[in-house]
Amino acid sequence: MSPTFRALHVRNYRLYALGGVVSNTGTWMQRIAQDWLVLQLHGGSEAQAATALGITTGLQFLPILLFSAYAGLVADRISKRRMLQLTQAFMGLTAGVLAVLALTGVAQPWMVYLIAFVFGTGTAFDAPARQSFVSEMVGPEDLTNAVGLNSASFNLARLVGPALSGLLIAAFGSGVRATGLVIALNAVSYLTVILALRAMRGAELTPTAPVSRGRGQLREGLAYVRGRRDIMLILAVIFFVGTFGMNFQITSALMATQVYGKGAGEYGLLGTTLAIGSLSGALIGARRTTRPRMRLVVGAALAFGVLEVAAGLMPTYLAFAVLTPALGLSTLLMMNAANTYVQLGTQPAMRGRVLALYLMIFQGGTPVGAPIIGWVGGTLGARWTMIGGGAIAVVGVLLAVAVFSGGPRLRYRRGRRSRTGVEVEAEEAALAA
Repeated sequence: MSPTFRALHVRNYRLYALGGVVSNTGTWMQRIAQDWLVLQLHGGSEAQAATALGITTGLQFLPILLFSAYAGLVADRISKRRMLQLTQAFMGLTAGVLAVLALTGVAQPWMVYLIAFVFGTGTAFDAPARQSFVSEMVGPEDLTNAVGLNSASFNLARLVGPALSGLLIAAFGSGVRATGLVIALNAVSYLTVILALRAMRGAELTPTAPVSRGRGQLREGLAYVRGRRDIMLILAVIFFVGTFGMNFQITSALMATQVYGKGAGEYGLLGTTLAIGSLSGALIGARRTTRPRMRLVVGAALAFGVLEVAAGLMPTYLAFAVLTPALGLSTLLMMNAANTYVQLGTQPAMRGRVLALYLMIFQGGTPVGAPIIGWVGGTLGARWTMIGGGAIAVVGVLLAVAVFSGGPRLRYRRGRRSRTGVEVEAEEAALAA
């Protein structure tokens, strides 16, 4: 088997990947449809529409900021396979409710805001379990490849989903009910993941021993991360890029509609062009056979910020669309390298909590950044959502390097445990960086 796809030799992972492609495609379709629904429901000025998009995106990611730390602890305590079935069913039900509201024509902006928050709550509990479940399906030798293939699956869906969503919305009249049809398709797509999880062979999984209940377990996870300067650097980098740079749901919508005067089809196409680069970055990451180095995380993050500033300056829709694949490529190179570095360099018993903190900072910053970016778009113009976001990302990454680039601080101890396991693993990760 090609080294790019070697993790697919594991039957359980093949099932997981197949269900993920279908579900991720539906998720991207809903993202475009939800944004278009907000624009259709909000009949005010362009500034008000931009702010409404920012509020919707912020509410959808707010639960990640609020609940991820506890969700990571839950993922360490119970069966991740069971937890994923529950979260997938919850998100499917939530999407179904939004679809019914749109199809019946009774949807109001406040309803979309509320459902975005509820849906985000499901995502907050799903994400740490999903991220850490990968290591239970494949061995350490295939983990880097599996993480890359997960990103490839996500971005293959990102390639197809936005364009398909835009075409379907346009074909059905570009109105509120058209968005409801697309969201309904996403609600059904969650069944594929549930069926894939149920079809797995439990004997071929290698689940981590559940962490027993006890006091101070959240604090223990935070102490572990504070003692790892290398992980702190990654968290700082992804905070600045994720909070201020990766607001594509808002920036692409505003650039397409307000700067270039385009409709739903062209807006959806921007998601596809961005995903071309993202898919390429994911496949490059999947071919790696060694642990990614820290310099790759930092270099890709800086490249992302510079490219986003350049995209905000593009004079035409065509020029903007041509640049988006490079933007997607740099994004995925950074994300894959950061995610794999954290997974491979974290003690198994801590993995759920550390990945939850990683996701909380990466995606949980969106409730802070999205309303700001939306306000910037409505006040200063859509171009400044990208110019400002990219500039802040560059400055923030350079600041993070200056503060945390002195090597790992291995101060974490659990009880009076000797210097083995995670301390040695952390030092090896630092040397590899």
